[in-house]
Amino acid sequence: MTDPRSVVLAGGGTGGHIYPLLAFADALRRHFPDVRITTLGSPKGMENELIPAAGYDLRVIPAFQLPRAVNLNLLRTPDRMYKSAHAAGQILDEVRAEVVVGFGGYVSVPAYLAAWRRKVPIVIHEVNVPPGVANRMGMRFTKHVAVGFPTQPQLAESLRGARVVGVPLRTSITRLDRAAARPGALQHFGLRPDRPVLFVSGGSSGARTINLAVAAAAERITHAGIQVLHVQGGRNDPFDVPDDLPVPYRVIPYLSDMQLGYAAADLMLCRGGAITVAETTALGVPAVYVPYPHSNQEQKRNALPVVESGGGILVDNAELTPEWIEQHVIPLARDRQRLADMGHAAAQYGRRDGDEALLQFVLEAVATG
Repeated sequence: MTDPRSVVLAGGGTGGHIYPLLAFADALRRHFPDVRITTLGSPKGMENELIPAAGYDLRVIPAFQLPRAVNLNLLRTPDRMYKSAHAAGQILDEVRAEVVVGFGGYVSVPAYLAAWRRKVPIVIHEVNVPPGVANRMGMRFTKHVAVGFPTQPQLAESLRGARVVGVPLRTSITRLDRAAARPGALQHFGLRPDRPVLFVSGGSSGARTINLAVAAAAERITHAGIQVLHVQGGRNDPFDVPDDLPVPYRVIPYLSDMQLGYAAADLMLCRGGAITVAETTALGVPAVYVPYPHSNQEQKRNALPVVESGGGILVDNAELTPEWIEQHVIPLARDRQRLADMGHAAAQYGRRDGDEALLQFVLEAVATG
């Protein structure tokens, strides 16, 4: 096809939808500097903080949670969805959209509907198993479906024919040389170069279970000579860490430059969100995954293939205690050979080219209609 002139990207609500959208937008802009990029978001999602700050045009349209049962909300859905799709369609017409690329979240559904009515090609990118409800609905309108991980088509019938492209990641991650960046990252956080670093993060919102378990084990971890870089998470309450620990234990409320954390890390303790798994494996960071328990277990399914390949270990949320950390995390963080082997295995599973591979897929989809 000729260079794309106008692309609409739809996705919102959580970082898992927004960060791949932004990474893909960056790839579009790199290759086609004159392309018009319009993003669709919901009034209350994280996209309102992240997308305009990244320099992209965000258009807010009404978005409603899709009910999963026959009830009053289901009866009201057609009217609500008509209004949302109409608003999305007006934007598609205004910008003369040539393709809609959806990353999930409820705001994607009206975009898919509006594109389908206008015969505008639709491309869907999905990172979870089972696929999110919005993308499942969108799959009724297109055959152009891409996924982030090689196990997804094997685990979900609806994804059997999907193209595995990887997860679009920020270039600050994909272009990171961890070894070269490590001295500067350690200095940035006030960490020592002669001691291992445990990097702890529950994601952008944080994870209370992880925070409390690691903080309660602070004395045991640091007396074993292990430093801690602990990201509290933007929506979590502060927690207490003892004073006068023998090696640094750094607590920071939020970390926007995650590449610095990965550069400093010898081992990570984290949730199993798709973006976290994509980033740790792209960079070859060995990790202890603690999947979020109150869901349909997609985080466990995200992390399990990495663990089975030797790139990490898995612990249930309820089992993460200071005692478990003492028995499993401390010996691992001090075992440099095992960490090296795990990092190599993780890197074999991960990939850094998700943005470029998805862009190629989108160009093919537009060319074939």
